[in-house]
This record gives sequence, C-alpha cells and structure tokens, in this order.
Amino acid sequence: MRLEDIMTPNPVLLHPEMPVSEAAKVFVEHGIDGAPVVDERRRVIGLLTKSHILRLVSQEQDMSIPVSEVMTRRVLVGHPRDELSQYFRTTVKRIPVVREDEIVGIVTNSDFLEAFFDSYYRMSTELKAVINATHNVIIAVNEKGIIKLINQAAEKALQVTAEEALGRHVAEIIPNTGLLEVLKEGKTQTAQKIWLNSRCFISNRTPIWKGETLIGAVAVLQDVSELEAVSQELQFVKDLNEVLNAIIESSFDGLFITDRNGYILRANQALERITGFEPGTLVGQNIEVLVKKGIVAQEAASLGISTDQPCTSMQTTPEGKAILWTGSPVFDEDGRVTRIVYNVRDMTELTRLEQKLEQARSLSQHYESQLKTLKLQYVGSDRLVVGSAAMRKLIEMVVRVGQVDSTVLITGESGTGKELIAETIHNNSRRREGPFIKVNCGAIPEHLLESELFGYEAGAFTGARREGKAGYFEMADGGTLFLDEIGELPLNLQVKLLRVLQSKEVTRVGSTRPTRVDARILAGTNRNLEEMVQNKQFREDLYYRLNVIPLYVPPLRERKEEIPLLVVHFVKLINQKYEMNKRFSPEAIEVLMKYDWPGNVRELENLVERLLVTCSGDIVKVEDLPPQFGGGTTGAAEVRVSGILPLKDAVESVERQILEKAYAEYRTTRQIASKLRVDASTIVRKAAKYGLINKLN
Repeated sequence: MRLEDIMTPNPVLLHPEMPVSEAAKVFVEHGIDGAPVVDERRRVIGLLTKSHILRLVSQEQDMSIPVSEVMTRRVLVGHPRDELSQYFRTTVKRIPVVREDEIVGIVTNSDFLEAFFDSYYRMSTELKAVINATHNVIIAVNEKGIIKLINQAAEKALQVTAEEALGRHVAEIIPNTGLLEVLKEGKTQTAQKIWLNSRCFISNRTPIWKGETLIGAVAVLQDVSELEAVSQELQFVKDLNEVLNAIIESSFDGLFITDRNGYILRANQALERITGFEPGTLVGQNIEVLVKKGIVAQEAASLGISTDQPCTSMQTTPEGKAILWTGSPVFDEDGRVTRIVYNVRDMTELTRLEQKLEQARSLSQHYESQLKTLKLQYVGSDRLVVGSAAMRKLIEMVVRVGQVDSTVLITGESGTGKELIAETIHNNSRRREGPFIKVNCGAIPEHLLESELFGYEAGAFTGARREGKAGYFEMADGGTLFLDEIGELPLNLQVKLLRVLQSKEVTRVGSTRPTRVDARILAGTNRNLEEMVQNKQFREDLYYRLNVIPLYVPPLRERKEEIPLLVVHFVKLINQKYEMNKRFSPEAIEVLMKYDWPGNVRELENLVERLLVTCSGDIVKVEDLPPQFGGGTTGAAEVRVSGILPLKDAVESVERQILEKAYAEYRTTRQIASKLRVDASTIVRKAAKYGLINKLN
C-alpha cells in the first residue's frame, strides 16, 4: 500500500506570514491539530501544530506573531508512490505528501492506524476464508490444548459448531486427536489413522513454534472414504467413456474432436462416409487436412484460439457436396477452451428435401387461401352472399387480409355490408377464437364515447359504476375491434385513438395507469375521409394509420346481378324466422333489379322483410311493391293490416318502417334524429327495440 492510497488530498495549508491567532482559528474551524506551512509555490517550508500554539499561550506570548517564527522547519515529507512500510518506524505524527515539490496531501498517525487495521482485517478475513475453503479438516490448539481454530470441514466431520468448540479443551471434543502428544513432545506426527464418527481419517499433526517457544499445534485430517469415492469415480468415468464412444459412433453425422490447437483426438465412422478419410488416419493430424479438403472453413482451424463462441458454416466441396459444419468449444473450470467438438453433415440430400417441402408448403398455403375464398363465394354463410365479379375480388382480398394483423379501413356507402366484411376478416384470421367487438361511433352520444371506448375507473364521473368498467378496446383484447362510422369520431378522441394505435395501450377515464391491449383494429366509414382530412375534420396522421389496407365495398347498384341471390337468401331467413312459406314472383325481382337502391343491401333486406310480413298472399307480386318501384301501393298505405289490431302494435309498425327508411337514407344516428326531430338517444333506443342497431354499417 502506498501513501497516495491513504493520504488526505488537498489539505488545509498555512502561509508563513499568517498570524498564529489566525492559524488557531483555522485549526478550530477545520477540526485539525496541525497543518503544513507552504510558500507561494505550494512548497512545504514548515509544520505548525497545536503544541506550538499551546506553548505560546502558556508562555503568555504575543499571538499575532507570524507562523514562520514558531513553526517546525525540519519536516519529513513523502511522495505519493512511497510504500507505507517505509514510515512505520518513524515517530513523526504528520507527513506532508509532495509531488515535484508541490504538496498534494497529508498523512497523519490516524491514517496509518486505519490503514494498518484495514490491512490486518483484510488479511485475517482472507486467511479465514482460505481455511474454511479447505476441504480437509483443520484444528489448531494453543500450548494448553485449548481449541483456537476449527474450519467448516471440521465442524461437519465432528458434528459440532465453531461456537461450541472454540475455547474448550481439545480432549473434550476429540479425545484421540493426538495434538496433546505433539504439544508434549514438540515433534511432527504424519499419516496417523484415526476414527471420527464412524469415518476413517489420515491425520498429520504439526507443532507451532514462535522462535524457541512452543505456542500450539495444528492437525490436518484427510477423509480416507473420499479416496474410495475417487476410485469409484474413476470406474464411472471409464464406463462413461465407453458410453460416449457408443454415442459418437451411433451418430449419422460425422463427429470429430480436437484440442484447442486443432489436433484431432477422436473421430467416428460416419466421418469417413462424408469426407473419405478413415477415422484412424485422422487422429493425430491437424484440422488443416479437412480445411484443404473443403470439408470445413479456414476459421475452424483457429476456433479454439480466436473465439469462445460456437461457429457454424456451410461449405461446398470440389465434388459439389453441400457440407454444414458446426464447431462447439468445451471449456475447463477456468473458462479456457480445452476441446472443440465438430459436427459435419452432408446437406445435399437434405437441401433437396427442404426445397420440396417449401414448395409443398407454399402450394398448401395457396390452396388453403383458394379454398377459403371459394367457400365464401359459393358456399357462403347465413349472412354472406357473393354473386358478382366485384364481390368475388373483394372476398379474395378479405381472405388474404385475414392472415395478417394489419389495420384495415373498409369504405363504402351506408348499407353495403361493411360490418359483415369486418366480421369475415375476423373469422378468417388467427384471432377467430378471440372476441369480435363492433362499435358504431356515430350511434353513441359524444359525451359517452370516450368512456365506452377506453373504459373508466370507479368514481371517474357522476353515475360511474362503483367497480369501474372496461372499454371496448380491453373487451377486444386477443380479438378484433371494428370501429364503424369512424368519420363521426370527434377530433379530441381521434388524438387518443391515434395514441392507442401507436402504443397498443389504453388509459381508462379517471386513471393514469395504462393497460396493454392486443386487439386488431378494423375501421369502417361511408364518408370521404380524404376530403375530411383536407377540410381539417379528420386527422391526417390517424387517416394514414387506419388506411394501411383499404377495402372498398361496392354499392348494390354496381352489382345488381346479386339482387336475385340476395332476395332468395333473405326470403329463406325470414320464412324460417316467422315460420312462413312465402316467395317473390320473378316479375317482382325484375322490378327490384331496376331500382338504384340508395340504402343498398340493408334497404333490400328491410324491404323483403316488410313485404313478406305485410303481404296477404304467399307470393309477393309487382303490385305489392311500394310506389317507388312502380307497384300499386301509395305512400299513405305502406302499412297493411289484415284486420283490427291494437293501436300500440300499429304505432310500433309505423315507427319501425320510418326508422328503416331513415337508416337507408341517412348516415348517422345524429342525422336521423335531426330529420325526425327527436333526441339521438331516442333513435338509439327505438332502433335497439326493433333490432335495427346491427344493420348500421
């Protein structure tokens, strides 16, 4: 240890012209009893201590005299790199430390003592750790036979703790230790056999001398049973080596093992099939012979020296073989590479099989996609009918989009079936087992929309549930969330939606803790979002975040060839629902195909249900159609009854027809409420009553 390790850097310094009284104040302020005196170049010229000041006080001398008149001028100085041992015998209490004649620190007696005790404690701790880490039993006694040291191995062998043994006579703990004889004779005794707790030990006992005085003795015991265990372990290693040989030889791949310098120690028979070398001819040779053959790469030759990581490479031999080799280092207890195990595999045939498998996998995925598309186009479901080229093209895209998790923006006029397309994407995705949550952004009052989407904590606002509520994003975790009428979302919520799409986290109203959600987002709208972006009604960044994959659902007027299929489909469903057996005449269907259908598929479905329910006969004819189709009814006679019925039922029938017509002509709940001059909540409530909410797409 050196002076620089224990010195106090930047010590308090005094100047020779400073009055002694000022120096005394410096001592009091800094709590010191001495300080070096330096000149203007910080060179040590003296040392002033508390003793100098006390001497002046006791002699009643003038305290205003300069420090230079009372200081000690002969000062022992040290250098930062000096060893502490050079100063242990000095009687000086303070040693200024200088570098190139300039003071950089000071060492006091307290520093020396602290360094000494630190060194003593460290050495004592290290010695104790070494003794306890020793596998052999160690017991030491003083000249009276009192146990002064016992290690952990001795505690285990004697079944006694150090606290119980230390300070007791050795005869009380180990009567047959032999240490008392060593103390008596002062001679070493080696290879003495003793028994402790039914275990045999070999004991070596040595006296401890301090000069000519015997001050104790120490015994070191080796458990003989461990030697037997070593013998058994050697036999186990032998058996293990035989098993290892069998494993190496049974490998279909070529295996060989080298030392860290690349010399081959062992090789199996499979290596000959791949390389052409007999294993016996390879043992003892350097791996360079395989490098020249093209079996392994050049970096394999220096693997044990240059790296401690496994190395893998593909080689092509001059004969055209594709060889995959892997070298894996084996380390000793010190982390040094001792062996390298190489695995050599002929990849030629495997590569051909892999190529065939990849082709088969690609064909399988292609056929699976085609089958799903065909199923949707021709088999259909209880809701999906495809009968036009435009819809077939759309369905093909829907199936492909279903295989990924990208965000999809579904556009199209009101009533074209955007919600059905979204549900089809979900049903053909990996999330099909998860929830499919549908939210109509235009059907929820604006002041409730945020809490419905993101949820809220208990007490977030007046009327909130005591336990809080999860929002639609959390409900859709692991599945798909369809945000219909996304163009109706207020600007302040557009910002929050964008943040959710970017971070995949939602924060409930009234909370500061975000919740991680894993939901695929599908959005739908019948509005022109690009135009809304230009008019600052819709955020541009949110538009591009939603419009990753755009899907356009064509209106019914652009796929009129589907009208007969759709009519038959709806007739079947409604007949089953009301246990009827009605149908449309071919002439009536022809009339329907000439109509432009501003309300699209939803308008067609509602019309079919109305005509089947209100028509008195089993066949819906042309004259049963409403006036706009050229039928025989008038605007005031759309509601038909076959007799007297309760007024409430008649009112509900009229309400339902008005709402159906309004939903076919207007885009949002707020627009419908404005047209009918009622609150939006009234529209939502009555639409739910008549089962019209699910048709809002």
